[in-house]
Amino acid sequence: MKICVLASGSEGNSTFLSTGQHKILIDMGKNMKYITEKLKEIGEDPASIEAIIISHTHNDHISSLERFIKKYHTKVYMTQKMFYDLENLEQYENIIIYEEDIKIDNLKIHSIKTSHDVSDSRNFIIEEKNDSAVYLTDTGYLNRKYFELLKNKNYYLFESNHDIAMLMNGPYPKWLKTRVLGTYGHLSNKDASFYLTKLVGENTKKIVLMHLSHKNNTEEKALQMIHDTFKEYQIDFENITCARQNEVTKVCND
Repeated sequence: MKICVLASGSEGNSTFLSTGQHKILIDMGKNMKYITEKLKEIGEDPASIEAIIISHTHNDHISSLERFIKKYHTKVYMTQKMFYDLENLEQYENIIIYEEDIKIDNLKIHSIKTSHDVSDSRNFIIEEKNDSAVYLTDTGYLNRKYFELLKNKNYYLFESNHDIAMLMNGPYPKWLKTRVLGTYGHLSNKDASFYLTKLVGENTKKIVLMHLSHKNNTEEKALQMIHDTFKEYQIDFENITCARQNEVTKVCND
């Protein structure tokens, strides 16, 4: 499995994933030029992308979707509620509605419902043979009922949006602070670190912290929190990095 976060943050999100047979993108939240350039930067042809999986319809996750599928005729997987949200999307022949599981040959993508201020929000467990990855971002909390499904995967792409003190003392208006902290907002560094203590296992190879806020977080704070929390729970795991807004992560590649 090859994984590369092309962009992650409030200005746009997109992640590339390939297995032995398939190449997909999760979300299309940067402009067309950026997405195509970054794919080529990691040695991938945009025309080879066979599926785009949409997590939710906020603009920072779908901004270049329409242009991309007009040019490359890529299949797009979204839920019915997401489809209704995208009134201007006219490439009906390219759209495949999913509700829980997506299966493309041996590639299995299981969606879980998450909590965000949008009509429908999903995150994903991606598996093919012995490879597995979790994509989890843009949610106010993680329901305990999903812990068993999410445990002991190879890769975790996991939201660590804000440092609580920075957010509370920062420039956001009160209503926006309440939204970010609420059950329909985003995971804090503390939230992400705690949840990951319940999920990582002997098969885990790498954690990539996602959707870091430019105003309410730093890479140093996110990494310090997870390292401190792992130490508290006696978890010995060091292969943790942060995804950035305008540059690709180092490719995870078995």
